Amino acid sequence: MKRLALRTGVRWKISIAIAAVGALTAMALSLVVHNAAQVSMLDNAREVQLERLLFAQRMYDSTHELKFGTKLNDPALPDDLREKAQQGRRATYVRDSAAGTPDVWAAVPLENGVLSLHSKFADRSVTIMKDLDRALLIGSVCVVVGGCALGVLIGGQLSRRLRKAAAAAGKVAQGNTDVRVREAVGGVVRDETDELARAVDALTDALHERIEAERRVTADIAHELRTPVTGLLTAAELLPPGRPTELVRDRAQAMRTLVEDVLEVARLDSASERAELQEIALGEFVSRRVALLDPDVRIHVVHDSWVNTDPRRLERILGNLLANAAKHGGTPVEVTVEGRVVRVRDHGPGFPEALLRDGPSRFRTGASDRAGHGHGLGLTIAAGQARVLGARLTFRNAAPESLTPAPDETGGAIAVLWLPEHAPTTTGSFPMIKLPE
Repeated sequence: MKRLALRTGVRWKISIAIAAVGALTAMALSLVVHNAAQVSMLDNAREVQLERLLFAQRMYDSTHELKFGTKLNDPALPDDLREKAQQGRRATYVRDSAAGTPDVWAAVPLENGVLSLHSKFADRSVTIMKDLDRALLIGSVCVVVGGCALGVLIGGQLSRRLRKAAAAAGKVAQGNTDVRVREAVGGVVRDETDELARAVDALTDALHERIEAERRVTADIAHELRTPVTGLLTAAELLPPGRPTELVRDRAQAMRTLVEDVLEVARLDSASERAELQEIALGEFVSRRVALLDPDVRIHVVHDSWVNTDPRRLERILGNLLANAAKHGGTPVEVTVEGRVVRVRDHGPGFPEALLRDGPSRFRTGASDRAGHGHGLGLTIAAGQARVLGARLTFRNAAPESLTPAPDETGGAIAVLWLPEHAPTTTGSFPMIKLPE
């Protein structure tokens, strides 16, 4: 069972992280400020209440009259405050009310009881606390929004550098070894992205050197084998006629073909091959060449088009595709030309899954039903020649034609060559488009 993966960018992850930290910090500071301000105001209210009560006490001692709303032995006096006053202590008491505004009490002991003063928390203080809470809320929102903006800015810079690095690495993966990830990332500040870019560049250089060394070894071996194989083929021609001689000549010719194919693959891997362009009518060219290569192939030109390409390399691609269809496919073999697209289809068992998934691979002919003949270099060479032409060669299997197909049954293999609108020139660049004056 596949796990559900949510794809998010670095920019938004950093923004969310900064916003979350900012929100928690703002909340904590708001609570601290709110509680500190409330405690300070309540302490001030206690002091004011006690001062009023003491002044009222002096008035009572001189006139025996209760002033400023004071009460003697008030039955509503809180028990804790009453006990402290009975112990001969001056005390204040704050109690939350149902309305949300605290009650402030003060009490002093007298000879005939307890003198107390009760009032609500000042409305002005409540208003100040509400204004403070509002300001703290607005400040917290501003901190969160500012944190998000800062996170988007910082994450955007990092995300942009990572995307540049990924794009450059993609170009390297496509075979453009001249691209340097570190140069593509750019920037003045050095961070982990630069370390990653330098590591990718070092890895690319090491892989390129290893591949180049392997290519040179392969090319050298194939080149050294050419002379003895040619001599072997010449010596086979001198043998007397007979079945053994035919077998020797056939194996020697097969070895010579293999050596030539290996040399061609080595040249294609070196990326030194360049197309020699000519303007040709694609439908007419394909019809003539296919008729010479295999007269039994069906040719259908849906729409002819003039293309700028290398005829020799195009013929090589067609020959390899037709040879692959003849060896591994089934009749009839059909070639269709439609504009700049050439399709080669056979009616055999189809391409193996490994080829459809990974593309052509040298010395791999696929499944057993399409194996046993050749060395797996034909499609590799065709794909390499297509890259030189700036074209794209794709492979797929056709849908089965029967109404109740078998599990592994296909309608045959289809190779599609997509020629580009502007093919590469002999220098490897692309031709400039001349605009009308």
